[in-house]
Amino acid sequence: MRRVLTALCLLVFGAAATVTAAEAEWPMFRGADRSGISKDTGLLKAWPDKGPPLAWKTEGIGIGFSSVSVMGNRIFTMGDVGKECFLFAIDRKTGDKVWDLKIGKNGGNYEGPRCTPATDGEHVYALGQFGDLVCATAKDGKEVWRKNLPKDFGGRSGGWNYTESPLIDGDHLIVTPGGDKATMVALDKKSGAPVWSGIVPKGDTAGYASVVIANFGGVKQYVTLMANGLVSFDAKDGKMLWRYGTANDRFGHNTANIPTPIIRDDYVFASAGYGRGAALLKITKDGSDFTVEEVYWKKELNNKHGGVILVGDKLFGDKDSNGDPWCADFKTGKILWTRKGVGEGHGSASLTYADGKLYIRYSDGWVALVDANTDKYVEISAFKVPNGKQNTWAHPVVVDGKFYVREREILYCYDVKAK
Repeated sequence: MRRVLTALCLLVFGAAATVTAAEAEWPMFRGADRSGISKDTGLLKAWPDKGPPLAWKTEGIGIGFSSVSVMGNRIFTMGDVGKECFLFAIDRKTGDKVWDLKIGKNGGNYEGPRCTPATDGEHVYALGQFGDLVCATAKDGKEVWRKNLPKDFGGRSGGWNYTESPLIDGDHLIVTPGGDKATMVALDKKSGAPVWSGIVPKGDTAGYASVVIANFGGVKQYVTLMANGLVSFDAKDGKMLWRYGTANDRFGHNTANIPTPIIRDDYVFASAGYGRGAALLKITKDGSDFTVEEVYWKKELNNKHGGVILVGDKLFGDKDSNGDPWCADFKTGKILWTRKGVGEGHGSASLTYADGKLYIRYSDGWVALVDANTDKYVEISAFKVPNGKQNTWAHPVVVDGKFYVREREILYCYDVKAK
């Protein structure tokens, strides 16, 4: 009996350790589930006037809009240095650069890569702004395989080049080349070999969002926001299952559709900026087909590229890229509060959530800690990150008691764990 109890204890504590370790990782853009929500608890309730303690900073990671992925003892990000675009690996404890790997050429309509790398701990996957998709070993940065979305899949990107952050799902890597030959593809993540190609009839240009996983009517599917609307593909074989929006309606012919969709049960929330708006959709399986019901369309819930987060039944985002965060009811789309010009920071606001708080970074370098549980905008603390300049749009990340802020060619790591 004692042996049985010991084995059970080891099993229980082993499982707990596994959960804890998983919660301490941020393997892809917006986290493992792409919700933008951190599992961290026990964080600082307020910051000193000059901000939380700086654990370390890393310079020389190039110009770009890439956020960070975090797993094991590595942090991954991307940036343009000189005439080339690079993937960087950084030591998680010290901030020292461990290795770098050339992905492709530099530049684009805005200088610098937009992709946040994805990692499973063994390999890391990065997408350059011109469609160079590269798999490298996480430990030492050795290139394993390489694809080019326009050349290999007939892909078609928008005017701001490729912006998507790849999705790792089991043995597959999911990306969206766009076009009419392989609008979305699933690749074997170890070899890069195509598993399937999903096609939008008559094609569509790749948007700037990243793919999320949904399960509607018992069918696992991949959903993304493209240039002219939301599309969904069967995760098993790449068959297009449903579509919302056309070239002449809702998200169609917008300047850019950027935010990653949000999945909740049988619902999809999607937003786009440039004054466009947001939709809540109910997806229902009808035999072998799917129907899309528009629950609401709210122009006032537009969001350009700072992202929208769903916490409970509350949505949080920035009005277009005005630096005017809003909170809205998920079910009705009713706005519950807006910032209304109070507090610090201006320009586009990107955000993440952790331990009851919103971590909001503005494009002029200000960062704010905001209470997510009140009926109005309550800014608890704010500080200005050094090197803060306009167009610093990389999304913030909170994981394992650390707060990561990318400001152009510098990555700052702040300690936000309560002592």
